[in-house]
Amino acid sequence: MNNTREVEVVVIGAGQAGLSSAYHLRRTGFEPERDFVVLDHSPGPGGAWQFRWPSLTYGKVHGMHSLPGMELTDADPERPSSEVIAEYFATYERTFDLRVRRPVDVRAVREGDGGRLLVETSDGTWSTRALINATGTWDRPFWPRYRGQETFRGRQLHTAQYPGPEAFAGQRVVVVGGGASGTQHLLEIARYAAATTWVTRRPPVYHEGPFSEEYGRAAVALVEERVRQGLPPQSVVTVTGLPLNDAIRQGIEDGILDRRPMFDRITPDGVEWTDGRRVDADVILWATGFRAAIDHLAPLRLREPGGGIRVDGTRAVTDPRIHLVGYGPSASTIGANRAGRAAVRDIRRLLATRPAEPAAA
Repeated sequence: MNNTREVEVVVIGAGQAGLSSAYHLRRTGFEPERDFVVLDHSPGPGGAWQFRWPSLTYGKVHGMHSLPGMELTDADPERPSSEVIAEYFATYERTFDLRVRRPVDVRAVREGDGGRLLVETSDGTWSTRALINATGTWDRPFWPRYRGQETFRGRQLHTAQYPGPEAFAGQRVVVVGGGASGTQHLLEIARYAAATTWVTRRPPVYHEGPFSEEYGRAAVALVEERVRQGLPPQSVVTVTGLPLNDAIRQGIEDGILDRRPMFDRITPDGVEWTDGRRVDADVILWATGFRAAIDHLAPLRLREPGGGIRVDGTRAVTDPRIHLVGYGPSASTIGANRAGRAAVRDIRRLLATRPAEPAAA
């Protein structure tokens, strides 16, 4: 007996990228559950936003762009972004009847029969003609490895586990990482901690003034070039630098954002540099970013020697059935919206030129 269910398109992930893709599928005539399904492993709506720390209020969120077809309006800037955006996503799913299936874990995507793909999940197997992968990065926190790391007697945690600044009251905290999360953590924790130390691999680059459309396009183009070459994508903020806003300026003036170069080893009591400098610490907070959550695509052998998947627009160059939305240059809220529309346009073209073949019985 074959329990495999057939659809035209499977969307993996129901964050900004997945919901945007589902919206454009629905808008162009695809019916949920009949023609496409959206599979999400999270317990509820909200994508990665539902896991953000409570102190990240909606007013602190930079560049949250509304989903296509429904604006996010009148949100209280003092409410946690996890609540605001989870509620918005839930309303969006209901409004457009996207019928997201959750919690569903996608375990592997493999080659099937008749030119189809098999999506193996905790809720059975789906046979599909095309796949939109919108899994983001939240499930793949990046933990660097340093000599002596296993000997540290204090606590180590990643941004993905950040509980809010109050948890660090009276402690000596080393924050590792020069991105937006690292600076936000530092500015919050400094009010509670006994001491903070900021270390980064490279000196921080600040961008003064507004991010113009031209500047943004140039930054995205650099990220896009990496994925065209099959290299792992970098975040857009790596290219744009940190916005030099009032909070950052105050943090620099107060000595909180006083960057030190990366330490050379970790000791039981803190961190050390080869020149003899050392800092005692109770906590090391790794604000070191995330990697693309694409391990379930491994059976398709899409990765290039450089470690990434070569992508043209959203389409995997080696397999036109597969689109990666929210990957590389589309890993922003506005980028995910545009990429969802582009992926659906390409998939419609692909399905029109390739007659459907039934999966093997």
